[in-house]
Amino acid sequence: MVLNIVSSHINISHYSPKTLSTPLAMEINTKSFTLIPMLVLLSFFHFSLISCGKNVNSFTLDLIHRDSPLSPFHNPSNTPYELLQNALYRSFSRASFIKKKYVNPIQSTLIPNGGEYLMKISIGTPPIDTLVIADTGSDLTWTQCKPCVDCFKQLGPIFNPKNSTSYKTIGCNNKLCQGFICNNNTCNYEVSYGDQSHTMGDLSIETFTFSSTSGQNVSIPNIVFGCGYDNGGTFTNATSGIIGLGGGNVSIVNQMHQQIIGKFSYCLIPLESLLDNSNATSHINFGNSTIVSGPDVVSTLLIKKEPSTFYYLNLKGISIGNKMVQFKSSPISQPSYDRGNIIIDSGTTLTYVPDGFYLNLESLLMRSINATRKDGTYGGLDLCYESNENGTIDVPKIVAHFTNADLELSTSNIFTQVEEGIVCLTIVPGGNQISILGNLAQANFLIGYDLKANRVSFKRTDCTKY
Repeated sequence: MVLNIVSSHINISHYSPKTLSTPLAMEINTKSFTLIPMLVLLSFFHFSLISCGKNVNSFTLDLIHRDSPLSPFHNPSNTPYELLQNALYRSFSRASFIKKKYVNPIQSTLIPNGGEYLMKISIGTPPIDTLVIADTGSDLTWTQCKPCVDCFKQLGPIFNPKNSTSYKTIGCNNKLCQGFICNNNTCNYEVSYGDQSHTMGDLSIETFTFSSTSGQNVSIPNIVFGCGYDNGGTFTNATSGIIGLGGGNVSIVNQMHQQIIGKFSYCLIPLESLLDNSNATSHINFGNSTIVSGPDVVSTLLIKKEPSTFYYLNLKGISIGNKMVQFKSSPISQPSYDRGNIIIDSGTTLTYVPDGFYLNLESLLMRSINATRKDGTYGGLDLCYESNENGTIDVPKIVAHFTNADLELSTSNIFTQVEEGIVCLTIVPGGNQISILGNLAQANFLIGYDLKANRVSFKRTDCTKY
């Protein structure tokens, strides 16, 4: 949500065209971070949603998992178990980054990967189609642009701003550019990553067009984004950049805030459905259509805290049957410290909890499950059992207790089949800094975000039919 969708925390600073040929400096410009909120001052722009000449207030897009047959990353030679192992490795890497960013949001950097979810968008007038990584853990949206000083190879055409009638750079006298170094009256940005990957270019304004599943094209003018002329490192040729869906001011969700009324939602199909059905895909919705309602909906508080990129919930505990393990990040933690104690993230596959909490939960599960325990570790997962003929095990009722919301999880939300006849727990110990509710736990829920009311809602849904 979050939609790996590369994990993409960014370090935004500035570059001069004179330095583009020099090695990327990994120093952090802390002054730039204090000015991130100024990137999007909604009062300077009038946004509108246009579809076939008419205003619209909601639209739905495909959210393509990177391992789906619909994705350019798809490798048909990989078995479902190999795809799962790859997803677990990416999850461990992303979780490590998130924890570092939570402890030190200024100095942390990201090692980019292919992301978990992709989104098709179009940029400019006339619109140029491109495929980007959708990420609820990122804010800044950027794409490769011509003329390239140095660009990585991509399958689709690289966006050429000279061919777009709606493209505008941000000038030095614009308040959006306060604190940024300018060259030739143009604002510049830089995003650097922990593995020396990078993107640099102009901070710009452009029209973004989305192909809604309804068949209508939705165009949104005046989106602030990075037009990258120098991009390199470990990026793959399947995508051209990132679309930021995080909670920060510069994210595209907040740039569209007035039009979508601060609401979006998504429905993630289970991993087994993703691998078995080429026609199934997840979806993300923006605007009025995202409202999650009905008698079986549970809602919890969306808590604002730093870093603002992430979406925080408050987990009180998890119960197995009639016994509950209460959440504590450490033996000496205080209630105020644990407020907003878990990030809900669509880009992380596994769910991470504090070490002590995990040990108590694991102990309760072992006492509650009547199945043959398997020794050893499978892809980094430790609590594993022999499955029944359906590839599952019998587990008592599982409920995640959030503030004002008791969310009943299915067995498949917390156990997955890692090999033929073996299932493992997908909740893992993650240290004591921050916890993460991953996408396996979110599968087959319609999850709605109301950024105006500061609320996240869950509704059990068959996402393959949504």
